[in-house]
Amino acid sequence: MKKQHFLLTFALLFGAFIFDACKKDHDHDDDLTGVGDVEIEFDHRAGTDALVFGSEYTNAAGEKLKFTTFNYFVSNIVLIKGDGTEFVVPRNDSYFLVKHDEPSTRAIKLSNVPAGDYSKLRFTIGVDSLKSVSDISERQGVLDPAGAANGMYWSWNSGYIFVKVEGTSPAAPIEPGSGERIFQYHTGLYGGFTTPTLNNLKTVTLDIPHGDVAKVRKGHHSPHFHLFVDILEMFKNPTNISVASNPTSHGGPFSKTVADNYADMFSIDHVHN
Repeated sequence: MKKQHFLLTFALLFGAFIFDACKKDHDHDDDLTGVGDVEIEFDHRAGTDALVFGSEYTNAAGEKLKFTTFNYFVSNIVLIKGDGTEFVVPRNDSYFLVKHDEPSTRAIKLSNVPAGDYSKLRFTIGVDSLKSVSDISERQGVLDPAGAANGMYWSWNSGYIFVKVEGTSPAAPIEPGSGERIFQYHTGLYGGFTTPTLNNLKTVTLDIPHGDVAKVRKGHHSPHFHLFVDILEMFKNPTNISVASNPTSHGGPFSKTVADNYADMFSIDHVHN
């Protein structure tokens, strides 16, 4: 009898403990005060495969490609709640340079995000015109042309290369200097400072699939956006790009075709809360 009484008491106490813990978790989950962090991971793909430099892939034109460079700027990040309320990441904290061959750059953290349930993510591919023409003292870190942004800045045009994709392909013509079959797509242009140019800045808005939300809560683990970035999307939709016909693109008119294509290379695969 004493044993049964002990077991009953233990069960009641354990149940009360579990209920209290769940209640506290629920209360914490409903606490929409304070701020938290958000993490964004950029998972580079080539179609359904992981992107691996030196591996061979096929573009929409049926051409074989091997990639050697994949860099891009992401800026002006905005988190959007279901009711349309927006949190705009402070401007000077909202510029990131992602490089495939530097894995540490493929994961970024946003700090001091107000607590809430966010269902969309918006950002710009590239560096906006205002920052592009700012004094060099305001363009440090990943925007420093002599530092982290070396190779991602056109000194002749005083502007950033928004997306840089390079590689080799048997479909590309032989380059006289190196004897290699190289393709290069360096896409920039923000509309021009003193002389008008194309504006290849692209702003994308991504929905979290399956009706999920990113739950930002003070003291909780940071929600983690897992994005797929498909490099092969740059070669299709709305225009199939052939490296045989257009092996290079820099600041010319064809850069608009490239930018229109890579505008949809980002998607949210899922979110971890």
